[in-house]
Amino acid sequence: MASEYRQQEFQHTPVLLAECLEQSNLKPQQTFVDATLGGAGHSLEMAKLIGPGGTLIGIDQDEVALAAARSRLESLPDGQRPNLELLRGNFGDMDDLLVSAEVPGVDAFLFDLGVSSVQIDTPSRGFSFKENGPLDMRMDPGKTTLTAAEIVNTYNAADLTRIIRAYSDEKWASRIADFIVRSRANGRIETSEQLVDVIKAAIPASARRAGGHPAKRTFQALRIEVNSELDVLRRGLDAAVRWLNPGGRLVVISYHSLEDRIVKETFNAYANRCTCPPDLPVCVCGKEPILDLVTRKPLLPTAGEIERNPRARSAKLRIARKR
Repeated sequence: MASEYRQQEFQHTPVLLAECLEQSNLKPQQTFVDATLGGAGHSLEMAKLIGPGGTLIGIDQDEVALAAARSRLESLPDGQRPNLELLRGNFGDMDDLLVSAEVPGVDAFLFDLGVSSVQIDTPSRGFSFKENGPLDMRMDPGKTTLTAAEIVNTYNAADLTRIIRAYSDEKWASRIADFIVRSRANGRIETSEQLVDVIKAAIPASARRAGGHPAKRTFQALRIEVNSELDVLRRGLDAAVRWLNPGGRLVVISYHSLEDRIVKETFNAYANRCTCPPDLPVCVCGKEPILDLVTRKPLLPTAGEIERNPRARSAKLRIARKR
């Protein structure tokens, strides 16, 4: 699998880069955590803000991504390169990772959510509905045993309907689930191509002509279920809030409504902690806000950025500041 990655140059076009640099508010000698390091597209520029007296901690589940990121970051000249701590792991385990890095606190976190381009474009990972490959979809195959194939071939119709509808807002969730159950009765569904054919058969032809690829939503739902992405995101954001220094920034880019909703709800929960009845003239519960919202509405990519990088189209950027 690693060799399949290396046949592609691990490149990452950072989304909303200028906005992330500005909103991180990083200064020389500070500590920055890139919770989704990938190809270090954002971190390469963040490193220049904190400089040789700063510390850059990068987290990624993929060892090839970490190696590529290390090569890029270590290529920075001495006058720009901070202390580097690149850690293999999942940001849902942020507490353990940052304890291992022995940092007292963090001045800015960046979460750039979603699957990396390399993972999507590598057929053997099974993320893509455009390339045939085994139905895997595990972000970290070394730690996760549940695969998309297991879900597709063992979940009952009710559970399939639930995850497809809840994790992708797919209008045809129930029909797709029924078609999957009917199809697997004649033999296991093992490849992305097989699953795409089942989904296409389940969605009426008139509905397939609009809204992009008919399998997009179902593949997203399976990926989220395989990797427990929404629970992991909640854990990662909660940990980031705990580790932020006063005045530190939490910068999050999301790519679909479920992620954005969790980010928004988490930010609001830490910014509005008062539990007093609304008719009380003053707060008596004593639950002070922990975060201030820097953005009440998300920042969006410009038309020019979307034209240069189509994967930025659905990106939403939210920022909060620790009190």
